[in-house]
Amino acid sequence: MKTQNKVMGGHVLLTTFTLCMLCSGVRAQLSPGIYDKSCPYLVQIVRKQVTMALKAEIRMAASLIRLHFHDCFVNGCDASVLLDGADSEKLSIPNANSARGFEVVDTIKDAVENACPGVVSCADILTLAARESVYLTGGPMWRVALGRKDGLVANQSSANNLPSPFEPLDAIIAKFQAVGLNVTDVVALSGAHTFGQAKCDLFRNRLFNFTGQGSPDATLETTLLSDLRTVCPIGGNGNVTAPLDRNSTDVFDNNYFKNLLQGKGLLSSDQILFSSDLAVNTTKRLVEAYSQSQSLFFRDFTCSMIRMGGIMNPVNGSSGEVRKNCRVINN
Repeated sequence: MKTQNKVMGGHVLLTTFTLCMLCSGVRAQLSPGIYDKSCPYLVQIVRKQVTMALKAEIRMAASLIRLHFHDCFVNGCDASVLLDGADSEKLSIPNANSARGFEVVDTIKDAVENACPGVVSCADILTLAARESVYLTGGPMWRVALGRKDGLVANQSSANNLPSPFEPLDAIIAKFQAVGLNVTDVVALSGAHTFGQAKCDLFRNRLFNFTGQGSPDATLETTLLSDLRTVCPIGGNGNVTAPLDRNSTDVFDNNYFKNLLQGKGLLSSDQILFSSDLAVNTTKRLVEAYSQSQSLFFRDFTCSMIRMGGIMNPVNGSSGEVRKNCRVINN
């Protein structure tokens, strides 16, 4: 596992966080230092557990950040994605047999509860785990706003409406805007596909009959097309996976955007950020900029993660709780 030791100085981190707070609408009740006295070793505990999880399976980094994304887009960042039950978001179309990392979150929660019982929400643990997953694989460090409470209900129907890899760019942008995010957030957060894997079922439509007349997606680079047809043949196992970024599969960097310039985005929702007609006046210039400047991508990704962490005003106070078990509400 590649670890990049490049924590910025406190002043720089605070300045970055403050600037993002000003443009994000994150609620004033959220603060990076909210657990400084009540759970002073929280960050170290989470980092240790995520480090152990990544040593066991490096792909877990991408799984944890995806879990955070899928949580925040439904009911805000309230750990509703972690709840079990008949209406569980785990059973939604985007998450069923796809979302991963629940056991890792359970392990982190147990470690945190042992150190400071009843203090830290599952929502904050998931948010911190996503940050650590980025940082421990070479990505940026940022101060995470904390103080969320855990929601009391899941929302499977809303989870079924998460942004989809099959949707056109305008639909994806609209879903981001519906939760208070913008076009920059669409591109920057898509950059999380710089690591991780995707199932054949999510991109095989591009390989053989994308137009409905037997042709593959014309925006897909021919060598990659040939390779993917071998991995994902017609009638093959849809659960087989391929890397989202072949150049640096397990490292958080800006190679994802370089791939898009070459027609090597794995998912349709990746490649349309550069190749679609709508991209010309919306996302294409950002893709080009991030491909040329990793520091610019890291800066915008950091701000987008902070903004996403404030989607729909995370629940707190009497409208939420600190779950003892992330899978069920307290008795």
